[in-house]
Amino acid sequence: MANSARLDAALIAAAVAAEIIRNSYRRNIKVRIKADRSPVTEADVAAEAAIRDVLQGQFPQDGFYGEESAAERMDADCLWLVDPIDGTKSFVREYPMFSTQIALMQLGHLDLGVSSAPVYGEIAWAERGQGAWLDGVRLAVSRIGRFEDATISTGNLKALAAGPRWAALGRMITRLDRIRGFGDFLHYHLLAAGKIEAVIESNIHILDIAALTVIVEEAGGRVTDLEGASISLASTSILASNGLLHEPILEEFRR
Repeated sequence: MANSARLDAALIAAAVAAEIIRNSYRRNIKVRIKADRSPVTEADVAAEAAIRDVLQGQFPQDGFYGEESAAERMDADCLWLVDPIDGTKSFVREYPMFSTQIALMQLGHLDLGVSSAPVYGEIAWAERGQGAWLDGVRLAVSRIGRFEDATISTGNLKALAAGPRWAALGRMITRLDRIRGFGDFLHYHLLAAGKIEAVIESNIHILDIAALTVIVEEAGGRVTDLEGASISLASTSILASNGLLHEPILEEFRR
């Protein structure tokens, strides 16, 4: 089936941003530290502006919530969620584990997502009811349902390490086939492609995971926060899985 007009626009916006990002990578560009102590570069700002121009140029009535600029029309029926460079620290330190994240929330539901890693060299996208795709190949999560056969990837573990779930994670690790920390966009792409079974992260923001949530779910997986609640604008943690391991992982965290 053909893409919707909004998915086509998101893919165009991601391509425009990718050109800006590739042209800035390893160019020793200036870095500014924001109030939340996260870095921002000229590439972040320019890429978001380019994405915004594409999306608002085609859909001026839509809201826009970006990492680097003022939000507009947050109460609009259609709200774009954009992180121009998710993984700016990687971008600054010159390794390719960063991506552009573009998602659309319609009436409170995440309906499409584009995850573009312009230097790493892959792009994933999904739209509700249309499946998930990586470089044009349809994605599907694995059917592994036992901890002993599974690979789980973790990220942003500071809050988890300081809280009551740390012991539960340790118990799971002793049962897993493998534990990895692929991080950022990559472990979600791997999950959606059936190459790992789950992703566990704390200290996240909706702009980091909105597009990836749609991609994993359209590949047949399941995504909640670490309490088991649906992903929302207020989410600060995530459990993404192939579905079969989702409840077993949540049960471990509830023990």
